[in-house]
Amino acid sequence: MSDSYYQHHVFFCTNVRDDGRACCAERGAREAQEHAKQRMKGLNLNGQGKVRINKAGCLDRCDEGPVMVIYPEAVWYTYVDREDIDEIIDRHVVKGEIVEHSAFCAVTGKGPDSGRAAPRRAWISSARGRASARNAS
Repeated sequence: MSDSYYQHHVFFCTNVRDDGRACCAERGAREAQEHAKQRMKGLNLNGQGKVRINKAGCLDRCDEGPVMVIYPEAVWYTYVDREDIDEIIDRHVVKGEIVEHSAFCAVTGKGPDSGRAAPRRAWISSARGRASARNAS
């Protein structure tokens, strides 16, 4: 076991901005965080030496949001729905794989978006379209 209390520590931005700017809370971040927390409990992956799912105040990435960040890898993700959250849990938390199409700031030391802003924005737009289509059917 590592020196860290948790194997993975996951933070969901649940910030509410009152100045009219975009915020993660208005994009379902609280529900996503609760879903992830319940999913960890269902997989028996919560607690000391395992995974901690936390709410966070402003992570200052709301324009990219909703966002979550997973430590100790410091990988930032954006998501659209529960299917995205489940994929991030299954692949990153359980299998140790970065979910490239959802990640937008892996540890590289090359700045906040590691040169992936345009492809990621295209993915977000596409994913929101797929989620809307799923919800309409």
